Amino acid sequence: MIFQAVGDGRPYPDHGYETVGQWAEVAPRQVRLEQLVTTKRTLDLDALLADDSTFFGDLFAHVVSWRGQLYLEDGLHRAVRAALHQRQVLHARVLALPD
Repeated sequence: MIFQAVGDGRPYPDHGYETVGQWAEVAPRQVRLEQLVTTKRTLDLDALLADDSTFFGDLFAHVVSWRGQLYLEDGLHRAVRAALHQRQVLHARVLALPD
């Protein structure tokens, strides 16, 4: 299995980080794919296969840490691409929310 679980929606409270600039304040780090719970059940193949898929967005996936879980909020295509290249880690910005 690639991810710890496949979720449907965001179970954590709203954190207010909406722009790339806000997320840029969170330093990136490596996270293991097997520790992630996705917040989306579907993937747009155009986003996955596009050569310039990170051109207009953040280069790093966005992960929310809440109640001991790591939720992949944005960057599902990056995570799947990493798995297809047999990488077990993903560089992501991890926003820690209080329990």
